[in-house]
Amino acid sequence: MEDFAFHRPGSVAEAQETLRGTEDSKFMAGGQSLIPLMKLDMAAPGAVVSLTGIDELRGIEQQDGSLVIGAGMTHSEVAESDDVRNAISALAGLAGSIGDPQVRNRGTLGGSVAHADPAADYPAALVALGATVITDRREIAAEDFFQGMFETPLETDEVITSVRFPVPDSAGYSKFPNPASKYAIAGVMVARNGADVKVAVTGAGTGVFRATAFEEALAGDFSAGALDGASVSADGLVSDTDASAEYRAHLVGVMARRAVEACG
Repeated sequence: MEDFAFHRPGSVAEAQETLRGTEDSKFMAGGQSLIPLMKLDMAAPGAVVSLTGIDELRGIEQQDGSLVIGAGMTHSEVAESDDVRNAISALAGLAGSIGDPQVRNRGTLGGSVAHADPAADYPAALVALGATVITDRREIAAEDFFQGMFETPLETDEVITSVRFPVPDSAGYSKFPNPASKYAIAGVMVARNGADVKVAVTGAGTGVFRATAFEEALAGDFSAGALDGASVSADGLVSDTDASAEYRAHLVGVMARRAVEACG
C-alpha cells in the first residue's frame, strides 16, 4: 500500500471542499471496498477523505409510505433496526447476510451502493423495491443508477446522502453466497405491490438486472410454482471459477423461488 493523507471532515460540505482541494483524492465510507483495493495496489489515492461519522448521513425514518435510510448507516445497523424489520423485513435480512461481522459493522449502505459491485446484495434490493438514490444535489432512480460493472452516474465530488425505499406489500431475498466472501454468486430480490411484481438479480451478471420472465409469471400467480416454466438465459451471465454461466442461470431460478417463498 502506498502512503496517503487521511482526512476526516465533519460535514458533507467540508468533505467535498477537502476532496476538491486535494489532488488525487477519494471519498471513503466504511472502507470495505477501497481499503482492500489499496492493499492490492489496485488503487493508490494520494488522499482519502472519510465520510464516517458525518451526522447528516445517518438515520432511519419512515416518510409517506417509504423507508429512508442514511447512506452512513452500517449493514449491521440496517439489519438490526426495528424500523427496517417492521417495514421491509427482507431488506433487514439482506443486510444481515452481507460479508462477516467485521464487514457488517464497518461497511455502509451508501458505500456499497456507490461502489456498484456486480455481486453486491444492495443493488438487487434497490432495483426490486423501486428505490431512489438521494445525493447532495439530485435524486436518481435505482434502475438509472446502476449502469454496469462498478459504473454509476455519480460525479467525482457527489455524495450519496440517503436511499429511499418504498415499502412493498411483500418482499423476499435469497442468495447463493460465495463461501468465503459471502458475495452473491446469484442473488434474487422479489418485491410485490398489488399486481406489480419486480424481480432483480445480482451476482449472476456484470451488474444488477431484472428477470422480466419471472415478473410476468408472478404477476398472474404470485407463488413459487408459477416460476416452473420460467427461466433466464445464460447468455451474458458471468462464468468464472465459482460457477459457469449455465449454473448461474439455474441458480437464479432456484433463488427466485426461495425469494417468493420468503415473501412476507
